[in-house]
Amino acid sequence: MMSVRMKILLHICCANCAIYPLEQLKGKGEEIVGYFFNPNIHPYQEYQKRLEALKVFSEKVGLKVIYRDEYLLEEFLRNVSHRVRERCQYCYSVRLEATAQEAKKEGFDGFSTTLLQSTHQNHGLIRETGEHVARVIGIPFYYDDFRQGWRRGVEVSKAMGLYRQQYCGCIYSEKERFMKSNK
Repeated sequence: MMSVRMKILLHICCANCAIYPLEQLKGKGEEIVGYFFNPNIHPYQEYQKRLEALKVFSEKVGLKVIYRDEYLLEEFLRNVSHRVRERCQYCYSVRLEATAQEAKKEGFDGFSTTLLQSTHQNHGLIRETGEHVARVIGIPFYYDDFRQGWRRGVEVSKAMGLYRQQYCGCIYSEKERFMKSNK
């Protein structure tokens, strides 16, 4: 019996986190298109570094990427400044909703995210958010636990000379990361 090839729109938070999920999905025969929409990444220079690293990576591996290049600092702050502890929920939701809407509009079979590769993210919340968004928008969420490939992503990104960020993305995570390391 022949398996059906899925066309998946893969939300990409950064080039490093895309390496292993892309290898796994392509290895299963899936057709993958990347989607870059990350209004959570601050400050602007950090956002630009991650965007440029993805452009370099996607060119090297032949990955088509849809870039929604919007730096929405004010919108992000409006939505999280009064609920800093719940910022990750907002962050996952806004990016997965945008990915699902784009996937449905462009006729994809499903959507997923490279956030599922990070050992630093709330994996359960990402999955729950993706499944909720899938029900609301009406397009399947492709779930896989890509965390086992975290080290591979690190090794390959270093070998490729890609920019490797030091924190999740938002200014709150930047503060937590560097204040912790200074203590």
